[in-house]
Amino acid sequence: MYQALFAASETIRKFIESGISGLSFSGTSYSAVLNTPEELRANAQEGVSVWLYRVLRDPDRLNDPPERVGWNQLQTPPLPLRLHYLVTPITGASANGPGLGSSQAEQTLLGKVLQMFHVHPILRGADLQNAFIGTDVELRMRLEPMSLEEITRVWEALEGSYQLSVSYEVSLVNIESDQTPEIAEPVTVALPEYGLIV
Repeated sequence: MYQALFAASETIRKFIESGISGLSFSGTSYSAVLNTPEELRANAQEGVSVWLYRVLRDPDRLNDPPERVGWNQLQTPPLPLRLHYLVTPITGASANGPGLGSSQAEQTLLGKVLQMFHVHPILRGADLQNAFIGTDVELRMRLEPMSLEEITRVWEALEGSYQLSVSYEVSLVNIESDQTPEIAEPVTVALPEYGLIV
C-alpha cells in the first residue's frame, strides 16, 4: 500500500494531538500538524510540528523472501522502511519571531510528547489512522539520539533558526508491492539423489 507513509504520519499526528489537546497556556489550545516548524512559525500557528524529514530502507529486512499468499502464489515482499520525524513544539514565543528561545509552554509540550511515547511506544489497533485502520500494522516509536552536527544539518535544511526539538525513528512501515502474485507451485515430494564426488 503506497499510502503507508501518510497513514503513519497521520497516526502519529493524531496520537500526539490527543495527548496535548487538553494542555493550554494563556487560554491557547494546541494541535499537532504535519507541517515543518518553519511553516508553523511563518503562519504564526502554535502547536507541535510532526515533520517527516527522512525515509530509509530497513537493512535488516531487505532479503526477506517472497510471501506465499496462496497455495500456488508468491507475492514480492514489501519495501521495509524506517521513518524519521522531527517533533518540534511551536508556541507564542517562537511563532512570533525567530531566536526568542524555548518557553515554558514549548518545554511542557515536548515533555508531554516524550511521556506519551515512553509509556506507549507501539501504535497499533485503535491508534491507527487512514489506510492502516483495520490492519495489524504496528508502528514502533524510538527516541533517536542525534549529534549536534546532525541536528544542525536538519535545521540548516529548514533554513531556520534552531528550535527545541527531538527526533523519533518509526519502524517498521511497509510499502506493499502492486505486482500480481507469481504462480509457483509448492514442492510436494523431494527425491534424494546420489552422486559420486570426483
